[in-house]
Amino acid sequence: MKLHFLNRTDEQKRLARTLSADGGALAVVYGRRRCGKSTLIQRVVGNSGVYYLADQKETSLQLRDLAAEIDRLIPGFSSATYSGWDALLATLNNRLTRRISLFLDEVPYLVQLSPELPSILQKYIDHPGAKKINLVLCGSSQRMMHGLVMNKAAPLYGRAAEILKIKPLNAGWIRPGLKLKDTEAVEAFSVWGGVPRYWELAAQFGKLEDAISELVLDPNGVLHEEPMRLLMDDMRSAVQPYSLLSVIGQGCHRLSEIAGRLGKPSTSILRPLLQLVDLGYVRRETPFGENSKSTKRTLYKLDDPFLIFYFKFLQPNKSQLEVRAISPVMTRIRGQFQQHVSGIWEELARASVAFSLIDGCEWGVARRWWGAGIDGAMVEIDGVAESSDGKALLVGEAKWSDVRLSVGELKDGLLAKVKNCAFARGRRIVPVIWSKHAYKNTGVHVLTPDAVLDCLQ
Repeated sequence: MKLHFLNRTDEQKRLARTLSADGGALAVVYGRRRCGKSTLIQRVVGNSGVYYLADQKETSLQLRDLAAEIDRLIPGFSSATYSGWDALLATLNNRLTRRISLFLDEVPYLVQLSPELPSILQKYIDHPGAKKINLVLCGSSQRMMHGLVMNKAAPLYGRAAEILKIKPLNAGWIRPGLKLKDTEAVEAFSVWGGVPRYWELAAQFGKLEDAISELVLDPNGVLHEEPMRLLMDDMRSAVQPYSLLSVIGQGCHRLSEIAGRLGKPSTSILRPLLQLVDLGYVRRETPFGENSKSTKRTLYKLDDPFLIFYFKFLQPNKSQLEVRAISPVMTRIRGQFQQHVSGIWEELARASVAFSLIDGCEWGVARRWWGAGIDGAMVEIDGVAESSDGKALLVGEAKWSDVRLSVGELKDGLLAKVKNCAFARGRRIVPVIWSKHAYKNTGVHVLTPDAVLDCLQ
């Protein structure tokens, strides 16, 4: 089932604007696989240019296949044999009667086989004279794409008129994407995250459980080895990064704990850990109000719902799944699923705050707070954010339960926690409950999945 193209309005506008400029412009589109980069550039290219999806064939075969694509605009272009990329580009530029855009998708494959390609493109861009080709380079290897255009030593450094990093979609888009109601949308997002291709695959199934079983748990499932594929795009070796994701996904969040579980010194895992942070697979979490650069109270958490789900449920049961004992694993997932969703709901609640108007205020980014209270007892608050004028604090409690809890008791418990926190002194407190269920006339702001997802679209 093919999904309607969702969002990416700004990306389309920026790319189209760059390509409408004078010839010779360079645009770069990159990001993790399956987030819609190819679909985005195909929508922009239309019939006005040439789109070529590279693979791992020899360079001579890549040039032949690209020439065949160019035939659509210049009949007979592929009848010649091109000795290299410089020859093909020069011939194309000379034979064009109007400006076009050339889209090279998965360009890291091309560079691996033709390391001279970035220098050839640089020479084309920098050469004086009329240029009739706008270039768009696209790739899933974030490390290699970064090295091509953002490394100061790279030939193409500083040449790009636009660099677009395509990230997973915000949670709110899963409602129109999979035609789900709000609660179902949160549950689906807790498995698939914001990756459009995962949504497209899941749309083939009537039930979420069926999609999980067929796509993720089954050894033949399309997503059964997905984390390893993601890491192989960006890491020279995926073994240590995969181990880091596994350990974090199973509950080790402090650097010392992670290193201890792996039996390695902290210094040896810090670099690959920070690479995973840069790639968007792990995040550094610090308490509200603390300087993230200087605090020692740092936790490392998986920063993608699919990876959280995978390393919580699939990886520990890999041996069973390899012998196709899928049903008992699914039974375990069923028993723990709402607890898993609860954690994702808490993340969505925090993420929505910066896009919410609550109690007449705009708010900054919400973060969790944990630590010793004024009386020495440990306190944890699900979300804390400062108003834009700095005079008020939003404090929130996230609950995901089929049981309709007493909002009054939740509010009283939340305010008791806040009273025990030194950072709240002298501030106006705005309490919020993020709840699966709606409540009326509670005297407290209650935000349900529809309100949270509305902010994340």
